[in-house]
Amino acid sequence: MTLILNRSEVASVLTMKDCMAVVEQAFRELSEGTAVLPLRTAITPPGGLSLYMPAYLKQMGALACKVVTVYKNNPVNHNLPTTIGKVLLQDPETGNVICIMDGGYLTAVRTGAASGVATRYLARKQEGQVAGIFGAGVQAKMQLWAIAEVRKLSKALVFDLSEEAVIKFIAEMGPKLNLEIIAAASSDEIMKNDIIVAATSSSNPIFDGNKVKEGTHINGIGSHTAVQRELDTAIVKRSKFVGDSYEACFKESGDIIIPVNAGEIPKEHFYAELGELITGKKVGRTSESEITLFKSNGLAIQDAATAKLVYEKAVSAGIGLQVEI
Repeated sequence: MTLILNRSEVASVLTMKDCMAVVEQAFRELSEGTAVLPLRTAITPPGGLSLYMPAYLKQMGALACKVVTVYKNNPVNHNLPTTIGKVLLQDPETGNVICIMDGGYLTAVRTGAASGVATRYLARKQEGQVAGIFGAGVQAKMQLWAIAEVRKLSKALVFDLSEEAVIKFIAEMGPKLNLEIIAAASSDEIMKNDIIVAATSSSNPIFDGNKVKEGTHINGIGSHTAVQRELDTAIVKRSKFVGDSYEACFKESGDIIIPVNAGEIPKEHFYAELGELITGKKVGRTSESEITLFKSNGLAIQDAATAKLVYEKAVSAGIGLQVEI
């Protein structure tokens, strides 16, 4: 039998705190060599993009593959979302697909969770810090949720080109996190804060890295190709640069690929993978004045670990539909 879980069922059992715990464990496995993580495979059928993201975590017993498609004409032609994701979770002992679940909410939470883990190791530890969020979409919400799990914030500021999106962001996340959230009048207001998140769809730098104050921690989320970047050369050069994966960053992250190719920074500027901080192989923040930066590309180990968590919680709660395939 195979368990089928829709988006609302996934959301009903998946919390940020629990997701962060398994995502941290997944990055630990990656660093310790007990994870199998091929780079994602891309196929481009007419009118779309299809991505296949497999991973296996030996210690956690999590074997899964996420299928993500991006078809820009879906909303108009088929009344479907532009981006669709499904996760297939397998029993590592038999190979049988034991669960098929919606991957949209899962992806959003696990992406936020990775930044939450990075923030735990890299941001200053003082209470009462202020978070500044570029973007007001689903991922921006998840980023703030994750940060609030690891740092006691005094408030947050959010900036987006869409005023409507900002209003919705504040209305949803303020009560959810019991946190004061203010609409920033300009991008410069975001720059003054202690923890900055870049979670936009921009293909070009969204702020001047020279304006970032000492001691700031930054999570870079939005750009995900070799020719896109939300972060300019100035902030990359000024920061201790930590990525989710060295291989992924130098294949998919224009934030570091572009300045390296231009000869503005050496490849060695990449300081550590997140898993190296978790396992203690390298030290995260070493001073209050240091600027730290985490670049997230999104790895299938996060999907596999989160999918196993969701499956176990769903089985325990008795939700979902069991079908024979």
